[in-house]
Amino acid sequence: MQYICDFHIHSKYSRATSKETNIENLNKWARIKGVDVLGSGDFTHPLWLKELKEKLIPAEKGLFRYKDKKIKNNHNGFLINGNNHQPETRFILTTEISSIYSKGGKTRKIHNIIFAPNFEAVEKINTHLGWIGNLKSDGRPILGLDAKELAKIVLNISEDCLIIPAHAWTPWFSIFGSFSGFDSIEECFEEYTKYIYAIETGLSSDPEMNWQLSKLDNITLISNSDAHSPAKIGREANIFEGEKIDYNLIANAIKRRSTQIEPRQVGDTQINAEKELRLVKTLEFFPEEGKYHWDGHRNCGIVFSPDESFKYNNVCPRCGKPLTIGVMNRVRQLADRQIGEKPINAIPFQRLIPLEEIIADVIGIGVGTKGVNEHYKNLIKVFGNEFKILLEVRKEQIASVSLPEIAEGIDKVRQGKISVSPGYDGEYGKISIFGDNEERPKTIGSQETLF
Repeated sequence: MQYICDFHIHSKYSRATSKETNIENLNKWARIKGVDVLGSGDFTHPLWLKELKEKLIPAEKGLFRYKDKKIKNNHNGFLINGNNHQPETRFILTTEISSIYSKGGKTRKIHNIIFAPNFEAVEKINTHLGWIGNLKSDGRPILGLDAKELAKIVLNISEDCLIIPAHAWTPWFSIFGSFSGFDSIEECFEEYTKYIYAIETGLSSDPEMNWQLSKLDNITLISNSDAHSPAKIGREANIFEGEKIDYNLIANAIKRRSTQIEPRQVGDTQINAEKELRLVKTLEFFPEEGKYHWDGHRNCGIVFSPDESFKYNNVCPRCGKPLTIGVMNRVRQLADRQIGEKPINAIPFQRLIPLEEIIADVIGIGVGTKGVNEHYKNLIKVFGNEFKILLEVRKEQIASVSLPEIAEGIDKVRQGKISVSPGYDGEYGKISIFGDNEERPKTIGSQETLF
């Protein structure tokens, strides 16, 4: 059985997040998207932790489900039960910590994801981190705490916790960031490097880019949405495969890729070769769509490939200030392989574009508009969830209940036959599925939508 997991999200208590991000809406949208296991996000925030405790109840070991089992037939137009029933969402306890500190004569700004096996561990982590900084100020608290010391604190509380560097290549706040990061995991975590089993690739990079660094060969590459609103859940995700799922099985699957450990006893869960959970694929943004893929200077409208930046010595030709060095350039700086090379037993990945963005590009109007929403809701009603539509449903089936152009757009994304103007300096890239000479729907009438 396969499980789609998105471990990194944020609550309504984080900066720049939707106030609609509550447990009810997260549960609803996880089902709409087809996400089986969703990170809780922000467990360090006292008000969010209170809500998690009130509204989640234990399910499988270390996983939780929404307390209200009565799922209504209609959530703002979405049918999510009946024949198209999406299994109940499971929640796993996660949070993100922002560490800003000085090391090696340089200011470091590192974000890390923490996985916790239970609320008892969460309480102890929060108590300790609360001595260091104000956990009430933000769902993603900013602490003057060395990332190595964060790992030491968390792992001393529970060896079942995981520490995973978040969006590892983002220029401003990541372990390999061009402005405030490090050149290696060892430089950041020192003796605690042996407990860093994975990194999160982030929206602006994908596994193929990370494969250019041989020193990451034994590091598990995971992908998550870092969603700041419920509708953004699952824009990146991980697919695990196994007979069952729980916290220990997930943690072991992440560790196994990194350490090549043999099946063994992990916590209270006996694992063997036949029943273990494995990470089998990650689902990725087209990295060009991420907002830090190429170099640039947003205020001046300058966007450069790494080669172009080199010609200008990484300086903006209009204002003379340093360019924001993007992920592709930073990967090149640290790479010891060519693009296209990959390690032995590399976990495969698939690039996707969110369904609403495909529909919007096909129709030629913006995401969130009425026409896009109608097409989206209709497809969810018929087929059950977004991942099923993007990954499984045949083109002909989609065309039979929607616009043929939407079916064609989904098929083009599956084949990678799209173009993207790369994102840079905080600007998302722009997708183009149909070229200038290709036909698009002319109207959005009720007959066309079959809604």
